[in-house]
Amino acid sequence: MQLIIISGRSGSGKSTALHQLEDEGYYCIDNLPVALLPSLVKETGRDEFLHFQGTAVCIDARNAWKDLENFSAIMDTLPESVDSRILFLEAQDNALIKRFSETRRRHPLTSDSMPLAEAIDRERHLLEPIASNASLVLDTSQMTIYELRDAIKQRLLGNSSGKMSLLFESFGFKRGVPTNADLVFDVRMLPNPHWVRELRLKSGLDREVRDFLESQPMTEELFEDICAYLDRWLPRYRDSNRSYMTVALGCTGGQHRSVYLTDRLFQVYREHATDIHIRHRELSA
Repeated sequence: MQLIIISGRSGSGKSTALHQLEDEGYYCIDNLPVALLPSLVKETGRDEFLHFQGTAVCIDARNAWKDLENFSAIMDTLPESVDSRILFLEAQDNALIKRFSETRRRHPLTSDSMPLAEAIDRERHLLEPIASNASLVLDTSQMTIYELRDAIKQRLLGNSSGKMSLLFESFGFKRGVPTNADLVFDVRMLPNPHWVRELRLKSGLDREVRDFLESQPMTEELFEDICAYLDRWLPRYRDSNRSYMTVALGCTGGQHRSVYLTDRLFQVYREHATDIHIRHRELSA
């Protein structure tokens, strides 16, 4: 039986993560009391639940604090047949404060005597027993919903096959480097289609932009150099038992050059990899 526990501070993206797992075929429960975890495992181990990919539960600071303190002991009571993984979502304090201010949602620990900033700090301490046992920690401070969904598919679910999951991602430097990037290639030295009026509103997926970039000798040189690097070093990452790898390519705005090269790399490496993904961050925003 596969059990995924999602935890993290309020506003870090737990609901998005749980919805993603539900879309992937998991039986999902939000805000489960920690003390009921053994009973839930016993119940979902019945034949009636075999058609699900597994069970996913969200456990957060709304639990009784004594149960949170005993999290490790409760996990130890689960049968050995349970394949459990813990995803802990984190975010910087200022990012969480901004999210609560924008949505005007109430933090579950706030009260007349506990302001938002103090509640966020208090929550960190309450969830420490879960965070210290996490199989995977994701910082969602700079992630969009789409990036979080991709990270869950690649880093939490993709590694169950025993093979390295590979994600090619294009981005714009003006919005910052993706927080999940393992390898980053700067392609801003290529001529920028943005300055060609007819190409400005198009993307690197359009034929006109592709033709423009492929007419530049530097483009092919850069592409071959990147492929040479990946061909040499990706197998080394895989041999070191790496479960996932994100290769990010960035240009100024993330619309033309990085999109073109990312798509081209994806087309090449999809012929040799079984668990490979692509994402154009700025086109998805």
